[in-house]
Amino acid sequence: MKQSIQWKTIAVDQAYNLVAGFLYAAAISYFAGGADFAPGGVSGLALIASHLWGLPLGALTVAINIPLALGSVFFVGRQFLVKSMVSTLYCAVFQDVVFARLPTYGGDPLLAALFTGILWGVAIALLYMRGSSSGGTDFLTVIINTRRPHLSVGVITGVIDVLVILIGWPVFGSIDSVLYGLVTTVLTSFTIDKIMASSSSSKMLTIITMRGQHIADWISRNCDRGSTLVKATGTFTGTERQILLCACSRLQVYSIRAAAYAIDPGCMVMISETNEVYGEGFSDPKKKNSFS
Repeated sequence: MKQSIQWKTIAVDQAYNLVAGFLYAAAISYFAGGADFAPGGVSGLALIASHLWGLPLGALTVAINIPLALGSVFFVGRQFLVKSMVSTLYCAVFQDVVFARLPTYGGDPLLAALFTGILWGVAIALLYMRGSSSGGTDFLTVIINTRRPHLSVGVITGVIDVLVILIGWPVFGSIDSVLYGLVTTVLTSFTIDKIMASSSSSKMLTIITMRGQHIADWISRNCDRGSTLVKATGTFTGTERQILLCACSRLQVYSIRAAAYAIDPGCMVMISETNEVYGEGFSDPKKKNSFS
């Protein structure tokens, strides 16, 4: 059964990667690339380099991500790191194999910025749902936040995006490229938050189940998260059950929920917001802010 769940998880991950990779490439290669502006993050940096030197956009994105991934290897979970690099490869293949052979968007640049933001946001949100990411800024943010824990993740990400967008100003030769990049960045963040249903980085899962230890083992093995198992009794049926409590990041909540139902189809999963979580694997109570 465990092997069946594992293969099912891998298959779903790859399906999400396919859809996200296509949307990501459409946003960056087709719309942003055709309108001559750079969105924020590593994707924008790769787009600028591709514009200057004519190098393949996907290959540039992977090349920039490799040192960032190596630099963050001690700060992020191994599974997240591996999944993110696989997702990055999917995006690169769609950029260099599919969209490199298609004409780029030649219409209104403002429409291009809007569609870039929406498609890019949907792609990133899909990856987050499977405990992955497109790499880039996520890797760089965790490195900076580890060195400067007093800085919030939002501030770090915002500064990186603005710097990349400003670099695109002299490259594309117009202040409009900066404005379009800012529109894209804001719309991307908005889209991600709407799809993820919250901008909070932490969730609390309460799982009522008959197979609490099996689910707890899966969480520990796949998400590097601990959990708390409490014995309970159903007041209506009088049946003994288990309550599993697990605090996790929003990147992990969907995969844990799916695994819980795969292991125990009759379980009940409740997901709630947690504004702040302190302890091992989350925020250090001695520090104002930290990356989790």
